[in-house]
Amino acid sequence: MKFNFIDRENWDRSPYFEHYLNLKCTFSLTANIDITTLLEQLRKKELKLYPTFIYMLSRIVNSHEEFRTCFNDDGFLGYWDEMTPEYTVFHSDNKSFSCIWTEFSNEFSVFYKKLQKDVEQYVDKKGLFTKNNTPKNSFPISSIPWVSFTGFNLNINNDGDFLLPIITGGKYFNQESKIFLPISLQLHHAVCDGYHASIFIDELQQLANNCHDWLP
Repeated sequence: MKFNFIDRENWDRSPYFEHYLNLKCTFSLTANIDITTLLEQLRKKELKLYPTFIYMLSRIVNSHEEFRTCFNDDGFLGYWDEMTPEYTVFHSDNKSFSCIWTEFSNEFSVFYKKLQKDVEQYVDKKGLFTKNNTPKNSFPISSIPWVSFTGFNLNINNDGDFLLPIITGGKYFNQESKIFLPISLQLHHAVCDGYHASIFIDELQQLANNCHDWLP
């Protein structure tokens, strides 16, 4: 997968980038996504929410350069042509989890099948990273399906240069005849502003509302 270098001296975002990178400034936003229609369709089609959730997040990340911007292993700034979701699977017997990844496909049915195959293969394998060769162009997704949180923040030291989005889902809940899923989106202010966070949340809601257009 190609890594496109950014010329920091001639980049229109450079003043913002340098300012917030020096401050090591990240921010998080939590929103409730209405998944009433989505959940109804998934139940009819006997599809699972978590793989669908991962697809939706990956589709948005891959639609915007800002969510694919990071430093490569050599310390150069740029953005990947495409990102691969790295997500957690829970082990119910010892209450631990593992991080695995699935190559993204914009076609839902293709991605869903690949992800289900990966989960089936690795769900019983213990360890933090059980699927080898994690792609450099991966971004983290996790789930806390036991609690409907109103805020969540994951603190990463790493010299404040982890620029990719960190996305966490919670337990969905009922409110006024609708079903909502809490989503926490954490971003680095060097590459994303409140506008970009709002775009992410808005597009996630639109995907949920218009699920008839992309579900099989």
